[in-house]
Amino acid sequence: MSDQRKFEVTKAGMNRPLIKDEDYLVWLKELKNKVRLVQVKAAVKVNFELLQFYWELGADIVEKQATAKWGDGFLSNLSHDLMAEFPDMRGFSKRNLELIRKWYCFWSAQDEIAKQLATQIPWWHNVVILTKTKNTNEALFYVQKTILNNWSRSVLTHHIESDLFKREGRAITNFKATLPEPQSDLARETLKDPYHFDFLALTEKHNEKELEDALVNHVTHFLLELGAGFSYMGKQYKLEVSGDEFFIDLLFYHVKLHCYVVVELKAVKFKPEFAGKLNFYVSAVDGILKSEQDNTTIGILICKSKNDMVVEYALKDVHKPIGASEYMITKTLPDEFRSSLPSIEEIEAELSGVEES
Repeated sequence: MSDQRKFEVTKAGMNRPLIKDEDYLVWLKELKNKVRLVQVKAAVKVNFELLQFYWELGADIVEKQATAKWGDGFLSNLSHDLMAEFPDMRGFSKRNLELIRKWYCFWSAQDEIAKQLATQIPWWHNVVILTKTKNTNEALFYVQKTILNNWSRSVLTHHIESDLFKREGRAITNFKATLPEPQSDLARETLKDPYHFDFLALTEKHNEKELEDALVNHVTHFLLELGAGFSYMGKQYKLEVSGDEFFIDLLFYHVKLHCYVVVELKAVKFKPEFAGKLNFYVSAVDGILKSEQDNTTIGILICKSKNDMVVEYALKDVHKPIGASEYMITKTLPDEFRSSLPSIEEIEAELSGVEES
């Protein structure tokens, strides 16, 4: 036996080769990636075929209900007959047949591109969008975001229920004047207004440190609210400028914008001097951390409230790209109930148990 090939005995008493040859391991890794790719392609194909069938079924249902004289119990009867014939196949309940009809009617009224996009996401993602959105523009927005970010159903539901459609790209910024195209548009679309921090348990009179600590303790949910692309670098991030130390509230790197993102939190209403301080931090990050491969650093001020006109004047002559948004916590709790809250570990354990599809 060569040194490159060894064998080990499993607990079941079976011999299996454990090849440690480097070429074999490289080839095995490539093979595993190919298998995964085939699995993904197969799942995509199965989903596409299913939705094509649902589309044709929806069209047939609409036509038969308009032309055939089969009575009001048509869908109940169809559901019963199909489930009897295909007991192991899901999707033939009366409720699902009603959703198929509604889905077909909704997207058939749009152009062919919209229909093609809708058939690229799983059926139950379509159901969430169909039942939770209010109009075509909103529905198409969530279809495109799901495709772009590969959202699970639970993440999609979260974004719809937090009204991302109305919040994305609504922050006041100076990006148009400080960033080149198309980075300025991409950066603007990255910001929201307001940010929803309902996953936090805070009193009405919380301060910046409490807000910062709570966001870091729930950083997974904070990143979900920030949106796709944000990578957490640290809190109270130290910058040293000629012997003087400065501390950034939160520092991120955005992998799609290819830039650092400085986030300053203010548990009070926006003040013009906040922009000046954040401008300094952005300049310092550009000078100390930014490499030649990175784009210009972006600053985000997240305040408890703001006067939009004051923000516009404050950012007008600032030369670094900065945006300002509010944050919203609709589930604030009074002080007397703080002690009855579950621990962070209990909250995260509960949330991590939420089923994703």
